[in-house]
Amino acid sequence: MNQATYVPPPVDEMRAALYALEDFLHRETALPPLVRLGLIHYQFEAIHPFLDGNGRVGRLLITLLLCRWELLSQPLLYLSAYFDAHRQTYYDLLLSVSQRGMWEEWLAFFLRGAASQAQDAVARAWRMQNLRERYREQFQTARASARLLQTVDLLFARPILTVGQVVEKLGVTIPTAQGYVDRLEEAGVLREITGQARNRVYRADEVLEAIEAVLGE
Repeated sequence: MNQATYVPPPVDEMRAALYALEDFLHRETALPPLVRLGLIHYQFEAIHPFLDGNGRVGRLLITLLLCRWELLSQPLLYLSAYFDAHRQTYYDLLLSVSQRGMWEEWLAFFLRGAASQAQDAVARAWRMQNLRERYREQFQTARASARLLQTVDLLFARPILTVGQVVEKLGVTIPTAQGYVDRLEEAGVLREITGQARNRVYRADEVLEAIEAVLGE
């Protein structure tokens, strides 16, 4: 305990701190939403209410609150990648707020992260949209059925999928769904990744690459 970099509050104080955080979450405020989120994220991490998973919950809370406050229609902004890329700075600044009240430095870092990840989200969305249009043009030219085009669209929600999932989402028979998947596999859009004869799983490599590509590549 003496060697710990940061020690969260004891249980009695933790309960009071959580009540105060909840009050701040619901209180009307003139603070800009992202500044407010930076304060909330620090406070949650400082309270450290769980034995494990505080970082994951704290980061998820950012995205969920943006949706709850209707600033995002979809949960598309995740700061985890930015925090992970600047891990030591992230932890140092959280600690500096606790030890020295360095709010400005922490909030500046948080806002830079939000801006960076917003740019990244836009770039990913454009990559996905361009790829989707290319696929649809490719199969429309080949006089594909509307259901096959729906299967193409499904890849952008489920870039790793099974024939059973195509059956479930499109409401078609297993042979029909298998035919769509086979056609996409022949075109190089899907790749079977299990090597099995049954319970096969398919991967849309280009879709995953578009999702995972780093901004600026």
